[in-house]
Parts: sequence; structure tokens; C-alpha cells
Amino acid sequence: MIKLALTDLDNTLIPLGAPHASLRAIAAIHAMLDAGLHFGPVSGRVPAAMRWMFGGDEACSRTGAFVNGQLVYVDGQLVHEELLPGEELAEVGTWIGGYEGCALVVYDLDDLTETTDGTAYYMGATAEELARHESTFGRRPRLIERLDRPTYIKSNVRCDMPWHEMIALRDELRERFPAFDFVFPTLYGPFIDILPHGWSKGCAVKVLSEHLGLTLDEVAVFGDSENDISMLEVVPHSVVVRNASADALSVANYRIGLSADDAVADALFALAEAAKTGECPAFLRPLDPSVRSNP
Repeated sequence: MIKLALTDLDNTLIPLGAPHASLRAIAAIHAMLDAGLHFGPVSGRVPAAMRWMFGGDEACSRTGAFVNGQLVYVDGQLVHEELLPGEELAEVGTWIGGYEGCALVVYDLDDLTETTDGTAYYMGATAEELARHESTFGRRPRLIERLDRPTYIKSNVRCDMPWHEMIALRDELRERFPAFDFVFPTLYGPFIDILPHGWSKGCAVKVLSEHLGLTLDEVAVFGDSENDISMLEVVPHSVVVRNASADALSVANYRIGLSADDAVADALFALAEAAKTGECPAFLRPLDPSVRSNP
């Protein structure tokens, strides 16, 4: 029986462009909790962002993994933390300055608002350069010449370039800076997320299951993008929404409907019902391998 459901948020539980999780999705989460099951988001977002992503319902995110698994919480308590070394991040910032329309971003999590992951600071570009890419960097981006902290929680590379060029840049970053892993959090945003090398959402899923006393075959995960692949590979009950990237589709064992149709909410309701009946939810049916790579 599935006792823990973990889901990516952007374009998985929460449709692209939606202001927050739907009332149906929140109701499905509570149906799971009421059935004695566990639920948690596994997101690239910071914990404070959960306030607006779940409409202020704190019960939806007391357990989960944030910043791509770098912060892991169980019942509101931080149980694991992975930090990014500032000195190595600064090297990325210096190098990225050679690319027009790109900058390293670090976030000040002490300066959070209800709708951001903290104040963003940009390194590796000039004000004039960022002004040429206002749609990506905004009107008044905060520039810094150096990083002054020994460690950071959240960082990424923001780019204003075609997708195929972003893929090439991600690959070069991986080769040049082995202290980090570089992944796309979405198919639509201008970001390449930076993680400590060897750490991922998949690692966080293992931490969560261990702290809750569960085996990995008692966990179901839902995702859509490259940064979800590690957790899709960790558990046997790996699920993608139909709008997922080709890479995520190819590794998941199960497929449900579109994020825009609240498919994850339907799956969570099914898990809550299965806890009462002992039956396997209908959506947990292995895919025919011949169709896995087809969207």
C-alpha cells in the first residue's frame, strides 16, 4: 500500500500559470492525511513559498523536500540540509559572464516575500547587459560583484537564450564545474538550477522515507521535468503527468493525465480511497514499454 505521496509542484500538481494549488488538490491532500497517509511537496521552491502555493494551508507542506531536496522537513522539523559552497559558486558567476544574457543568481532567504523565493542577486553580468534582456531579468535587478557568504541554499543560472542553447550551456556547466549538478526545473522557465554534486530530489525521497519508517515501495512520486528524474528513478511507483518532458516520460513507470486537468489531485484521492479499501488504485498500472517515450 502507498503510505507516502510526494509531488513536484510547478506544472505537476499546480498547472502552468495557476496562482496556487486548486481547491480540489488541497482537498485531495487532506483526504490523504485524514486516511492516515503522508503527503509532501518535493519542489525547487523554498519552504516559505508553500504559503502561497497552497493558499495558506500549512498542513499541505509540513512534510516535504524543498530547493530540489536540499532542505528536507518531516512534520515541520528540518531533518536534513545540503548547502552550496560560496567559493565554487563565485567561479560559476565569473565564468558565466562570458555569455550574453546570462547571470548567476543567488537568493537571500532572509528576505522572503509571499510570492518569491527571496531577493535575487545577480553576478556575472552588467546592468547594461541585463537591461537588454529586461523580460528575463526585470527592470531593476540587484547586481553584486562577488559572493560574500561561505554557503548558499538556493542558486541557479538565469538565461535569455533559445532552448537548444540552454541545453548546450547546461552540458558545459556540468563539465566545467564538477562540484555541482545542473538541472532544468521546468521546460518553460529561463533557469538552470544548481545542486550540490550527488544530491537530488531522489536523495531527499530516501531521507523522507527513512524518517517516516517506510520502504521505497510504499512511496509514490509525481513529476514532470528533468529535476524530477532522480526521484522517478528511486521508487517503483514513479508517476508523470502527461505534459512531462520526454526524459521524464521515459523513466517513469506510470502515467496519468495532464497537470491542467488536476490529474495529480485525482491520483491523491485514489490513494486515499485505496487506504480504506486495500485495493490498488487504477492509475498504478505499468506502462507498455513501447509507449513510454511517446507523449
